[in-house]
Amino acid sequence: MTQQIDKTQQQVQHIEHFIAGARSAGSGDRTQEVYNPATGEVSGILHLASDEDLQRTVAAARAAADSWGDVSLSRRMAVLFTFRELVAAHTDDLARLITAEHGKVLSDAKGEVGRGLEVVEFACGITEHLKGEFSDQFSTGIDVYSFRQPLGVVAGITPFNFPVMVPLWMAPVAIATGNAFILKPSERDPSPSLLIAELWKQAGLPDGVFQVLHGGKEAVDGLLTHPDVDGISFVGSTPIARYVHETATKHGKRVQALGGAKNHAVVLPDADMDVAADNINAAAFGSAGERCMAISVAVAVGEAADQLVDKLAERAREITVGNGMHEASDMGPVITPASKDRIQKIVTAAEEDGAAIVVDGRDLIVADHEDGFFVGPTVLDRVRQDMQAYEEEIFGPVLVVLRVDSLEAAIEVINANPYGNGTAIFTSSGAYARQFKRRVSVGMIGVNVPIPVPVAWHSFGGWKASLFGDHHIYGPDGVRFYTRGKAVTERWPEPHHASGASFAFPSSSDH
Repeated sequence: MTQQIDKTQQQVQHIEHFIAGARSAGSGDRTQEVYNPATGEVSGILHLASDEDLQRTVAAARAAADSWGDVSLSRRMAVLFTFRELVAAHTDDLARLITAEHGKVLSDAKGEVGRGLEVVEFACGITEHLKGEFSDQFSTGIDVYSFRQPLGVVAGITPFNFPVMVPLWMAPVAIATGNAFILKPSERDPSPSLLIAELWKQAGLPDGVFQVLHGGKEAVDGLLTHPDVDGISFVGSTPIARYVHETATKHGKRVQALGGAKNHAVVLPDADMDVAADNINAAAFGSAGERCMAISVAVAVGEAADQLVDKLAERAREITVGNGMHEASDMGPVITPASKDRIQKIVTAAEEDGAAIVVDGRDLIVADHEDGFFVGPTVLDRVRQDMQAYEEEIFGPVLVVLRVDSLEAAIEVINANPYGNGTAIFTSSGAYARQFKRRVSVGMIGVNVPIPVPVAWHSFGGWKASLFGDHHIYGPDGVRFYTRGKAVTERWPEPHHASGASFAFPSSSDH
C-alpha cells in the first residue's frame, strides 16, 4: 500500500535510497510499508523514488561511468578484493536483514550470501576475461586486434526472493568491467541493498558507481526508457521479464531478462529413493519454495511413483516451520498475505480437480506467530498437466507429483512446458542420464543434483519463457553482456614507402 509519510510511524525504520555516495530520502513523499513476514508486523517505511530522484541517480551514474571506465584494471581489482572481504565479514549482518524482511531461515540466508560471494570472487579475476585477441602480421605490415569496453550505465532490477545474491550476480561483474550500476531492488525486502551500498563505499568505490533506487513500476519504466541507461539486467516473473525486454530493447538498450520457472525432477525406478526424496524435499521446500530454481514438480516414472510419494510425504511432515530467526526452523513464511492466499487457493483447486492431497499445509498455524504469512509443506499426487497447480509457477511450498510410464514420456512432459529454467534426473544409469541431458529443452540440468545452479565460472540462465535476451547472467556471459567489443586493424607505414591505397575492396592477400 502506498501512503503519505505519517509522523506517528517515526519509530519504524525509514529505508532510503543510496544516491551519489550517500543515503537520501529523496524528493518525493510516497512511501510503502515493509513487513516482517514471520510476525505480520510493519518493520519499515520505504521511500519511493520520484522522477527527480531517478534523474539525479542516472546523472550521477553517467558522470561516474565516464571516469570509472578509465580507471586501471589493477585499481578496479583492488576495490573488488576489498569489497569481497567486507561482504564476507558482514555475512551475518546481511543474513539477518534478509531473514527479517524475506522470512527465510538464517542458514539459508547465509547460503545466499555465500553464493553471491562466488560471483564477487569471479569478478576479482576479471582481468583474465578482458584480455583481447591479437593477430600479428595478418597482412604485410598490418596487425588486427580486439578488446572490450564497458557499456556505460547499467541497471539491475532484482526480485524479493534473493535480495543479496541476485544483486551480487550482477553488480560485481558490471563494476569490474568498468560500468556504473543502479540497483532497483524489490520493495518487499529492500534493506540489504543499502548495506551492500555501504560496503561498496567502504571498499573505495567512487560515488555514483553503485547506487540504490527504490520504487515500483514508475521507477522501472524510468530506467527502461532513460536515454542515459545503456543496459538492463532483470530477474523476476515471465510476464514482467517479457515486458522489460520488449520495452528496453525498443529504447535501444541491451537486455538480459530472466523469467519464471516450473522445474521438474524426474525419478527413475533405478534411483536411490532415499537420496531422491531427501534432495527433492529440500529443493521443493527450502526457502518456502520461493526460489526460481525450486523443484516444484516431481515426475515419477513407472514403479518409482508409490515409493517416492511415501518418502516425500514422510519427509515433508518432518519439516519444522517457524520464524526464520529461530535455529529450530527448517522453513519460514511466504513473503506476503496475498502469496499465502494464492497458494492456498491453487491447492484447493487442485483437490477439486482430482489431485490427491498427501500432505496439506493450508491451515498451518505457528504458535506465537498467528499473524505471520505461513503455509506448510504441501504434496499433491496424481496431478495432471491441465491443472492450475501444474501450469502456474506457484512460488510456494507446494510439490506436485506427475506419474508417467517411461523416461521418454517424462522428457515429453518437460519439453511441452513453456518454461525451461532448471531440471534434474535421479537415476543410477549413465545412459539414461545422458539421454536426458541431450534431449530436454532446459538451460540448467542436474544429474542426481536437484538445484543445478552453476558455479560463478559458468553462466546462469534458462531456455524458452525463462529467458529473454541472448545473454545468461554472471560468468563469461556476464562479461560479454556488460561490455562491447572493438576490433582494430592497424598499420604503421614506413616513411617514403608506397601507401598501398586502392579503390578496390581491401583484401589481406593484396599485400
